[in-house]
Amino acid sequence: MTASENVQSQTASANIGVVGLAVMGSNLARNLASRDGNTVAVYNRSPERTDALLAQFPSAGFVSTKSIEEFAASLQRPRTAIIMVQAGAGTEAVIAQLSDVFEPGDIIVDGGNALFTDTIRRQQAAYARGLEFVGSGISGGEEGALNGPSIMPGGSAQAYKTLGPILASIAAVAEGEPCVTHVGTDGAGHFVKMIHNGIEYADMQLIAEAYDLLRRVGGLGPAQIADVFEAWNRGPLESYLIEITAEVLRQVDAKSGRPLVDVILDEAGSKGTGVWTVQTALGLGVPVGGIAEAVFARAVSSKPDQRAAVRATISRRPEIQGGGGGFDDDVRAALYASKVVAYAQGFDAIIAGAKEYGWDIDNGAVAKIWRGGCIIRAQFLNRIVDAYRSDPGLASLLQDPYFAQAVAEGEASWRRVVSTAVLSGIPVPGFGSALSYYDSLASERLPAALIQGQRDFFGAHTYQRIDEPGGFHTLWSGDRTEIAWEGSSH
Repeated sequence: MTASENVQSQTASANIGVVGLAVMGSNLARNLASRDGNTVAVYNRSPERTDALLAQFPSAGFVSTKSIEEFAASLQRPRTAIIMVQAGAGTEAVIAQLSDVFEPGDIIVDGGNALFTDTIRRQQAAYARGLEFVGSGISGGEEGALNGPSIMPGGSAQAYKTLGPILASIAAVAEGEPCVTHVGTDGAGHFVKMIHNGIEYADMQLIAEAYDLLRRVGGLGPAQIADVFEAWNRGPLESYLIEITAEVLRQVDAKSGRPLVDVILDEAGSKGTGVWTVQTALGLGVPVGGIAEAVFARAVSSKPDQRAAVRATISRRPEIQGGGGGFDDDVRAALYASKVVAYAQGFDAIIAGAKEYGWDIDNGAVAKIWRGGCIIRAQFLNRIVDAYRSDPGLASLLQDPYFAQAVAEGEASWRRVVSTAVLSGIPVPGFGSALSYYDSLASERLPAALIQGQRDFFGAHTYQRIDEPGGFHTLWSGDRTEIAWEGSSH
């Protein structure tokens, strides 16, 4: 049988298809196939990978296809395909291939980490051909893809009618609810996934700083710190990241017999979503210092030559301060308060993005779907759900009574920890920036007034007054009288 004849004879038996069968794609396909009502068509550019998947899981009932045409022919209408290939050129190529064989009303889903502006562009191009395009964030890594991820789809409401039940069938479940919601139109899903990843960066950095403080100031070894994190995981800090931190710290290197954490190179990289979060927030005018410092901390760690050059110039470092009884409790309180700030900044970015791009994003619903499956899943998220349920228009999570009280109760500990770190020469960019952000919001007056004056002096950018509306300019190079200024560039 020729390839053409095979395509023509292909029965449209699958309700969902997956393109790209690397680990994430294979696990997602297996998850889909394990749910009642799903028949999954699979396609990979390299047929060997498709064959390997079917050979390893023969009972999954996959519909194997060897060409993009055969893949399309195997799908029931409206055809629905999830792309799980490398972001960038690979995704563009698959979208182009599917667009050529799909028909009006069919749905293309990008399940990778795409930049949301690319998703907006791709949806517009798909719409021009009568196709539906959905950018969907999928969080939880390889394990989540197989056992239940948190899913953040964008796209149209029409596409979600078909796609929603399929995604709900494979999503993680938290407190009886599937961790999936229609986030908003066009690029909203990938935008929210980007912010999720930015918060993840901040969360991981804060945990790393807590570990560093407990070790260098508290004098605890990795196994002892693992015990501390395990205890924390039974309280308000309960989360997936706290849980796995204890696991990592307990691990002993088989080769050397040392704690694994001591033989891992102290240079952390990133795949770009944290950078995108910071860049996007800058464009939106939203301060996300906690996320930014986490990204920068990884960048600093990855500059070994610079680090060595600076260390070579230093003859002595500050002595370690403090670390007495109760220090681990102070660190716990500082970690929780800093975590609140990181999430508050993330949700601020979501609110600003929704306003800028015309999305109707339910922040409480977003917090709900992050409670299971995803990397930042935590007990803490239930409090965020409650906060937005009580007041959907919160100016900041820090305004919510629960979080306001939690930060207030931990404030003294937070300040002691940051002070101890500074006096001891231990970097805490996450803790420190979070505290400075909180202090900025809490200050009745900020030095931005002086910055307004400086900008007016060198660039006639004007300033605003506290006692009357409008823009003003002082004639700095003249007699220094003040004049009202039309069309203020403040």
